[in-house]
Parts: sequence; C-alpha cells; structure tokens
Amino acid sequence: MAAGRGSRYGKLKQFDELGPNGEFLMEFSMFDAINNGFDHIVVITQKDNVQFLQDHLKTRLPDNIKLDVIVQELTDLPEGTSFSVEREKPWGTAHAVWSAREVIKGPFAVINADDYYGQAAYRNAADFIRSNGENEVYALLGYTLKDTLSIHGSVSRGVCKRDGKRLISVEERTKIEQQSDKITDLDSGLEFDGNELVSMNFWVCRPSIFEQIEGDLRAFMQNEETQKTGEVYLPFVVQAMLQQDKVSVEVIPSDSKWFGVTYADDKDRAVAQLQEMTSGGAYSAPLWAKVPS
Repeated sequence: MAAGRGSRYGKLKQFDELGPNGEFLMEFSMFDAINNGFDHIVVITQKDNVQFLQDHLKTRLPDNIKLDVIVQELTDLPEGTSFSVEREKPWGTAHAVWSAREVIKGPFAVINADDYYGQAAYRNAADFIRSNGENEVYALLGYTLKDTLSIHGSVSRGVCKRDGKRLISVEERTKIEQQSDKITDLDSGLEFDGNELVSMNFWVCRPSIFEQIEGDLRAFMQNEETQKTGEVYLPFVVQAMLQQDKVSVEVIPSDSKWFGVTYADDKDRAVAQLQEMTSGGAYSAPLWAKVPS
C-alpha cells in the first residue's frame, strides 16, 4: 500500500531514496517477498504516481514477476453508493486493498510501503500460505510493541489480543509514545510494558476479504459525518470477520526487526540500517544487481 500522503513525514515517503543506491524502502520488501516465492507485486498508489512507478519498477523487477500498479480512487466505491462531501484523503487501508480486487485471485500478503518488515517475516508468510489452503484461515505477522516505537513522536499501533496462536482482536491505539520508562497511549492513558504483540499491517488474506470490505464500505458511506474524515481500516474489517466467525486468524511471529519512517527524523535511522544490512551482505549493492530467482 503506497497511496498515503505523508502528512507527518512531510512528503511522499514511499518514494524517498533510503537505500544505499537510492532504492525506495518498499523495494527491499519486494526483494524479500520475491526471494521467498511471491511472484505478483501489486502496488496501490495515487493516480499521479502510476506511470512513474511502472517505469521505475519494470526496469528492476525480474521478468517473471507480474506487476500491477493500481490507483486508489475516491470514486471507486460499491455500485449504488456515493459521497457528497469534499475530501482528498483516501478512504483507508481496507479500501486500498479493495482497489486491487480485480487483479488478486489467490492468497496474498498486505504490507505498508513505508515499513521494513525483515526477511524472515516474508519467509514465515510464504510458509503459512504454502501450508494452509483453507479460504477461512488468515494470518497476521506480529511484532513486539517496544521494537516498533519512534523516538520522534507518537505512533498508531494495533495491539493484539490472542489465545495461543489464535487472534482474538486488534485494538487500534492511535497515539502511543515512549515517555521516560513508560509506554503510554496518550489518548486513553493506558500504559503498556512494551512486550505486547502489535500489528504493523502485515496480513495474509484471501480473496474472501473483498466481499467483507465491500459491505463495510456500503455501511460507511451511509454516514455523511464519517465521509468527512473517517477511514475504513483493514484491521477493523478482519476483526469483523472474526466476530462473525467467517475466518480465523493465526498470529505468526515475524522473527524480524521492524523499522519505518513515520516522521522525517526517522529517515536517518532507516538509511543507516539499510546501509548496515547491505554492507553485511544481506542485500546486494545495488539491490537488484543479483535478482532472486
């Protein structure tokens, strides 16, 4: 998903050159996914970015990898629905996924373009897909809260409740911040010890999710107030499916270190970590010099 507007970062962070040779952060995700058997890349973005991304990625991705660059359009809504408010911001992460409904026909992973998830996370996701053929079984790659914070400001995290490997719920906390020796959600006042498992929006889903998203979009569009500033979030959609017993969700440890670029000041850390991994041999320099097969 690369359709965000980078309001806290200050520009389109999805296309910031963070790698040692000017690579975008999402290129490392693509590389890791391809290296673990994924063969179809779908990028959801804004209309103005489509041609740029197609040209940029086609020269880098292996010839056997299918590429679709999809526009997340405000007007792309379920038949019979519409909106009457002025709005520029996209309808949310669930709508972004729904935008790709025509090109996705099998199980798929969902990630953010501005997050680095780690090589092992893609291996674990691929192993899950290979070993689980049931349409009713989804997965969430989990990360430890204390390892996903920014020193430059608050972050939004989905705090998971689980029963063993089985996900019970994901509760969105939109203003979590490290304060001295405490981790606090500034909105609710709740404190965390940092060992909680959180969602970083790395999901393994099935095409059955598109029907659920469509229904949720229809309900969302009936309220003019939510149309103004609201969004349809992917974790909320998955949670609704859980509550309706339509799916079960397995929580898979990512076995990886996450980092991202929520704020502009996060950039230096991301650049340093990508350089360190490349220097250590985890990635080629430039990234696509040795294309995974």
